Amino acid sequence: MRNLFVLGAALALLASGANAANSSMQTPQQFTYRKTLDLTLNYLLFLPKGYEDKGEKKWPLILFLHGAGERGNDIWKVAVHGPPKQATNLVEFPFIVVSPQCPDNQVWKSEELLRLLDDVRGKYAVDPTRVYLTGLSMGGYGTWSLGLTHPEQFAAIAPICGGGEIINVLLAGPRTKALQTMGIWAFHGAKDSVVPLQESERMVNALGKIGVKAKLTVYPEADHDSWSETYKNPEFYQWLLQHQRAPQAK
Repeated sequence: MRNLFVLGAALALLASGANAANSSMQTPQQFTYRKTLDLTLNYLLFLPKGYEDKGEKKWPLILFLHGAGERGNDIWKVAVHGPPKQATNLVEFPFIVVSPQCPDNQVWKSEELLRLLDDVRGKYAVDPTRVYLTGLSMGGYGTWSLGLTHPEQFAAIAPICGGGEIINVLLAGPRTKALQTMGIWAFHGAKDSVVPLQESERMVNALGKIGVKAKLTVYPEADHDSWSETYKNPEFYQWLLQHQRAPQAK
């Protein structure tokens, strides 16, 4: 027993010495750098019937994020799906629609999209209380990412067949209030073989755990294309317009 006591004391002494040595070998430091962003994003712009640059009327805006298949430098590929397609086909479409194109071999970056959004709001007659975000597939991922990290920017978001980082929900912190006052409606195909339905389910469930209401519509027979049914539905756009956000809400 005495030998065990001596051994224990010796180990404790060694540990104490090691901690002291480690402490003396480590010093707090700080790294600082300045980042310069050179950004060029091509985008399609739709202005609704009756729009006037210098008019008093302010218009709701939809920021649309396309999927991986529309990346590149042919801007008209962006109009094959979603709001830019619907805006062209409908006589009355009461939204400004901004549809940027992601370059080849890249994914949506929130910082770049926010810079674009700031520029558009400065140039056009945008209603600051009715800015909406939606996207499909890769754009669905981009919608979850941008919408959950900057909810104060949007009155409502609608990610389609996408997914996101649960950590953005778990660490929402002061953003929780803005999330609770933002409309969230996700869409997914039950038979999606590209992005599993579980990706949308886990995001909606995680939001529920922090008191954020989010709707999820599942199309029982749809594979990856759950966007065609969504974007051609007039009720979807009516739902968007039901949501407003005070310009300074956080």
